[in-house]
Amino acid sequence: MSAQIGAFAVTLVVVAGLVWLPDLTLRIAWFAVVPILPLSFLLNAGLWRAVCPIATANTIGSSDRGVILGLSLQRSLMVAGMVLLVLLIGARRITLNTDGPVLAGLLLAIVAVAFVAGQFVRAKGGFCNSLCPILPVEKLYGQSPMIHVRNPRCVPCSLCSTRGCIDLNPLRSVDAGRDGRAWMRSRMGLFAAAFPGVILGYFLVADTDWSGALDVYGSVLGTGLASLLVCGAPVALLQIPSRLAAPLLGAVSVGMYYWFAAPASVAAFGGPVLLGTTLRWMLLAFVAFWLVRALRSASPKASR
Repeated sequence: MSAQIGAFAVTLVVVAGLVWLPDLTLRIAWFAVVPILPLSFLLNAGLWRAVCPIATANTIGSSDRGVILGLSLQRSLMVAGMVLLVLLIGARRITLNTDGPVLAGLLLAIVAVAFVAGQFVRAKGGFCNSLCPILPVEKLYGQSPMIHVRNPRCVPCSLCSTRGCIDLNPLRSVDAGRDGRAWMRSRMGLFAAAFPGVILGYFLVADTDWSGALDVYGSVLGTGLASLLVCGAPVALLQIPSRLAAPLLGAVSVGMYYWFAAPASVAAFGGPVLLGTTLRWMLLAFVAFWLVRALRSASPKASR
């Protein structure tokens, strides 16, 4: 509980910093804090989910007697969260990377939505396990946790989600167990195949203003669609099991991110190019290690 309160307090400090010290706060947020999150998801998505300030807002005052969303509505909200994620990724290039007050307002709005959802829907079912735009990334990167993390929020489990809760079963949350053709028709399958291209499309354009919005979203959506075809077609045609395709696509996505983000983070704080290149290859080596471990644990022999 103390860690959750501390993370929430830090968020309020960040919001204040985005208003009164925007340049410094934006640089710390985008080039120091955010790049750590994918790495933490690979270790165990529960590391972030345990202290996430938005999750704290979502669970404050929530009741075990709240509404449980039906499976259809839960899935629809998850798709909405995926769409919101893509919109936010593009919005980073247009305004969120450079306008501190706008990002502060967005953070407060998301916290407010999570809090309100928690007052009507049981536990995390109304936001963290459905609408949250980070949830699909948590599922994709957190499907094969490397360390055990105790879940402090859901003891005992309140059964707030009809299906696919990452806190109960990370591998099952990405619909692992289906053949490739069926998985590529699922929400997580489509997301996993398109996400490497979405990441690439973001890094192929520079920060701009609203006049460049068409170019930004054209890049993000265009490369996302290309990735869906390039990555999704072999999975569907060869019927690669999702227990193998999911970690492969997860590794491609996070590797794509760190290929660009590691040097950019070092450069943002005035570090030498060599340090950025070294950090890039260190992180890619870690992703490769995670992938090998994930594939081994997903093999039929390992499951027996």
